[in-house]
Amino acid sequence: MGTIFASSRPTLLTWTGLSYTRKATDARGFLLTNGSGCCLNNARNAQDDLGKDNIDIEIVVYGPGIHMLRMDATTATRVTQAIQSGISIVACENTMTAQKINKADMHDAISYVPAGVIQLMKRQQQGWAYIRP
Repeated sequence: MGTIFASSRPTLLTWTGLSYTRKATDARGFLLTNGSGCCLNNARNAQDDLGKDNIDIEIVVYGPGIHMLRMDATTATRVTQAIQSGISIVACENTMTAQKINKADMHDAISYVPAGVIQLMKRQQQGWAYIRP
């Protein structure tokens, strides 16, 4: 199963540096978001193209993009739809602490990592491609 991983900087979903196959069985990468929700579009497009059963997608959000995961964000419905379609969305706890955001303020279906940047590093060490514009 292929994998896409995401965080919170501006991005365009690409397959740069990856061996792209229709099944995407070896595709590993992650995309970034600035909080506008464009990563949700990119993730959905990847699922539409490859089939959601053929790709795992994890979006890690840190930095200014963290607000897109708040319960009162304009993207809240889209975050719900993404999670329901099998996309994993995780928030950086360091960013939340720095911005004085509590888990009670956040979408109730997301997960958390202590440090988004460390999650990026771990994914790269696991062979995932770092995808950004």
